[in-house]
Amino acid sequence: MKTETKAILRLGLPKGSLQEATIEKMAKAGFNITVSSRSYIPYVDDPELDIRFIRAQEVSRYVEHGFLDAGITGHDWVVENDSKIHEVGEFIFSKVTRQAARWVLAVPEHSPVKSVQDLEGKRIATEVVNITKGYLRKHKVKAEVEFSWGATEVKAHEMVDAIVDITETGSSLRANKLRIVDTLLTSTPRLIASHAAWADAVKRRKIEQIALLLKGALEAEAKVGLKMNIQQANVAKLLQNLPALRNPTVSSLSQAGWVAVETVIDEHVVRELIPQLKAAGAEGIIEYPLNKVVY
Repeated sequence: MKTETKAILRLGLPKGSLQEATIEKMAKAGFNITVSSRSYIPYVDDPELDIRFIRAQEVSRYVEHGFLDAGITGHDWVVENDSKIHEVGEFIFSKVTRQAARWVLAVPEHSPVKSVQDLEGKRIATEVVNITKGYLRKHKVKAEVEFSWGATEVKAHEMVDAIVDITETGSSLRANKLRIVDTLLTSTPRLIASHAAWADAVKRRKIEQIALLLKGALEAEAKVGLKMNIQQANVAKLLQNLPALRNPTVSSLSQAGWVAVETVIDEHVVRELIPQLKAAGAEGIIEYPLNKVVY
């Protein structure tokens, strides 16, 4: 009789706007997650994992108090909740860009507010009340901070003097005729663990496995593999003239005097690199996608 493996790690993943991106990244790391409308517990093809989707704002609190062993959430929510957790690693997988998200102080374009000091006695709306209050204390400014349930950008024009909102590119703020005054906090997704789970050898090993594979999957997204054949006599010149080919693997071919060169490079340089490789005598050039790059 086959014994069913018991899950050893309860992992919290962010529900909402980052959910699909998280499922996609976890799949690339080798953990396939399926969410069913008939069950609040998602399926994952790793019997050692027990997955829960929780709002990113709450993940760090549930990890801190041990209801979750580990979780993925933004650094901003760890700071906002003042959660006492162990940070395992940083993982940038923005749903729009690979840039970090920023919590910024913003005002209408024609507002007289030029700096935080101009907000003395004013009202600010935000979802990150504690971060905003800490920012005001740091600058010795007294202002009213109210929690915003959403549509924060709209409130800046009619209901409050300023907002603190999250942005990646600033395009949404500009579209709403808002001007950024200052950046309060830069945030990226983090894999976090409770101190108890990190102290547990079995759970820690599982968390480190997830971190390693997830990092490898994210590293691979911006890179490609490149393979080509070239005459042995031209290899030294090829590598000297094309520094993008870092630490390539060079192996002999059955055809005398020819070798195969294989390397991993940043995808954005390929369009300039391939014509140069061809001009240098490379043949049979193959570009291929990567699943994971683990250093």
